[in-house]
Amino acid sequence: MLNEAHIEFSQKRRYYTNELRGKSKVILALHGYGQLAQFFARKFAQLDPSYGLVIPEGPHRFYLEGSSGRVGASWMTKEWRAQDIEENTRYLLALIEKVKVANATATFYLLGFSQGGATAARLYQCRPELFEKLILWASVFPPDVSVKDFNETGNLHFAIGDEDPYFQDANKQEVLQTYRNLGFKIHEFKGKHDIEAATLSAILQ
Repeated sequence: MLNEAHIEFSQKRRYYTNELRGKSKVILALHGYGQLAQFFARKFAQLDPSYGLVIPEGPHRFYLEGSSGRVGASWMTKEWRAQDIEENTRYLLALIEKVKVANATATFYLLGFSQGGATAARLYQCRPELFEKLILWASVFPPDVSVKDFNETGNLHFAIGDEDPYFQDANKQEVLQTYRNLGFKIHEFKGKHDIEAATLSAILQ
């Protein structure tokens, strides 16, 4: 008979930033399934340079096809899910504290794209007072998160492309209605499963 056992030890986790010193507004952006942070950062190339950008990478990396070639990362799977949720939240809170050392008065904006949206929602649920806005992008709202834990005046946004293959027809309308019911402002744009610069800029205003 096998017994499950656990061990704790210190880890390093990878993230990418632009020049953060002196930035009064910082975007914490969480990538989607199978992406790497350094390439996800390119989605923000047209962002106003006055914004600081912090892009952490999901802790689970894997080959996207077979056992070699391109690598992607994810935030979690169904296996040992609760532990991954807890560790992701601790990781991201520690990262925010590190950024705040050099940017003590910075305002933080939290963005979660696709799979990263669920991780962002859980982080926001844990510490909503840390963020000026929560932006969930082309993602399904996690059923284990309650907006009752959000600030009553929470600035909540959901963005989605009109040709996103993961959100079509009745499924898309159901998702949109869910977000409306939760108090999110909806932003639809012409495009697919991707970050659209003009829509992001408009949300950040």
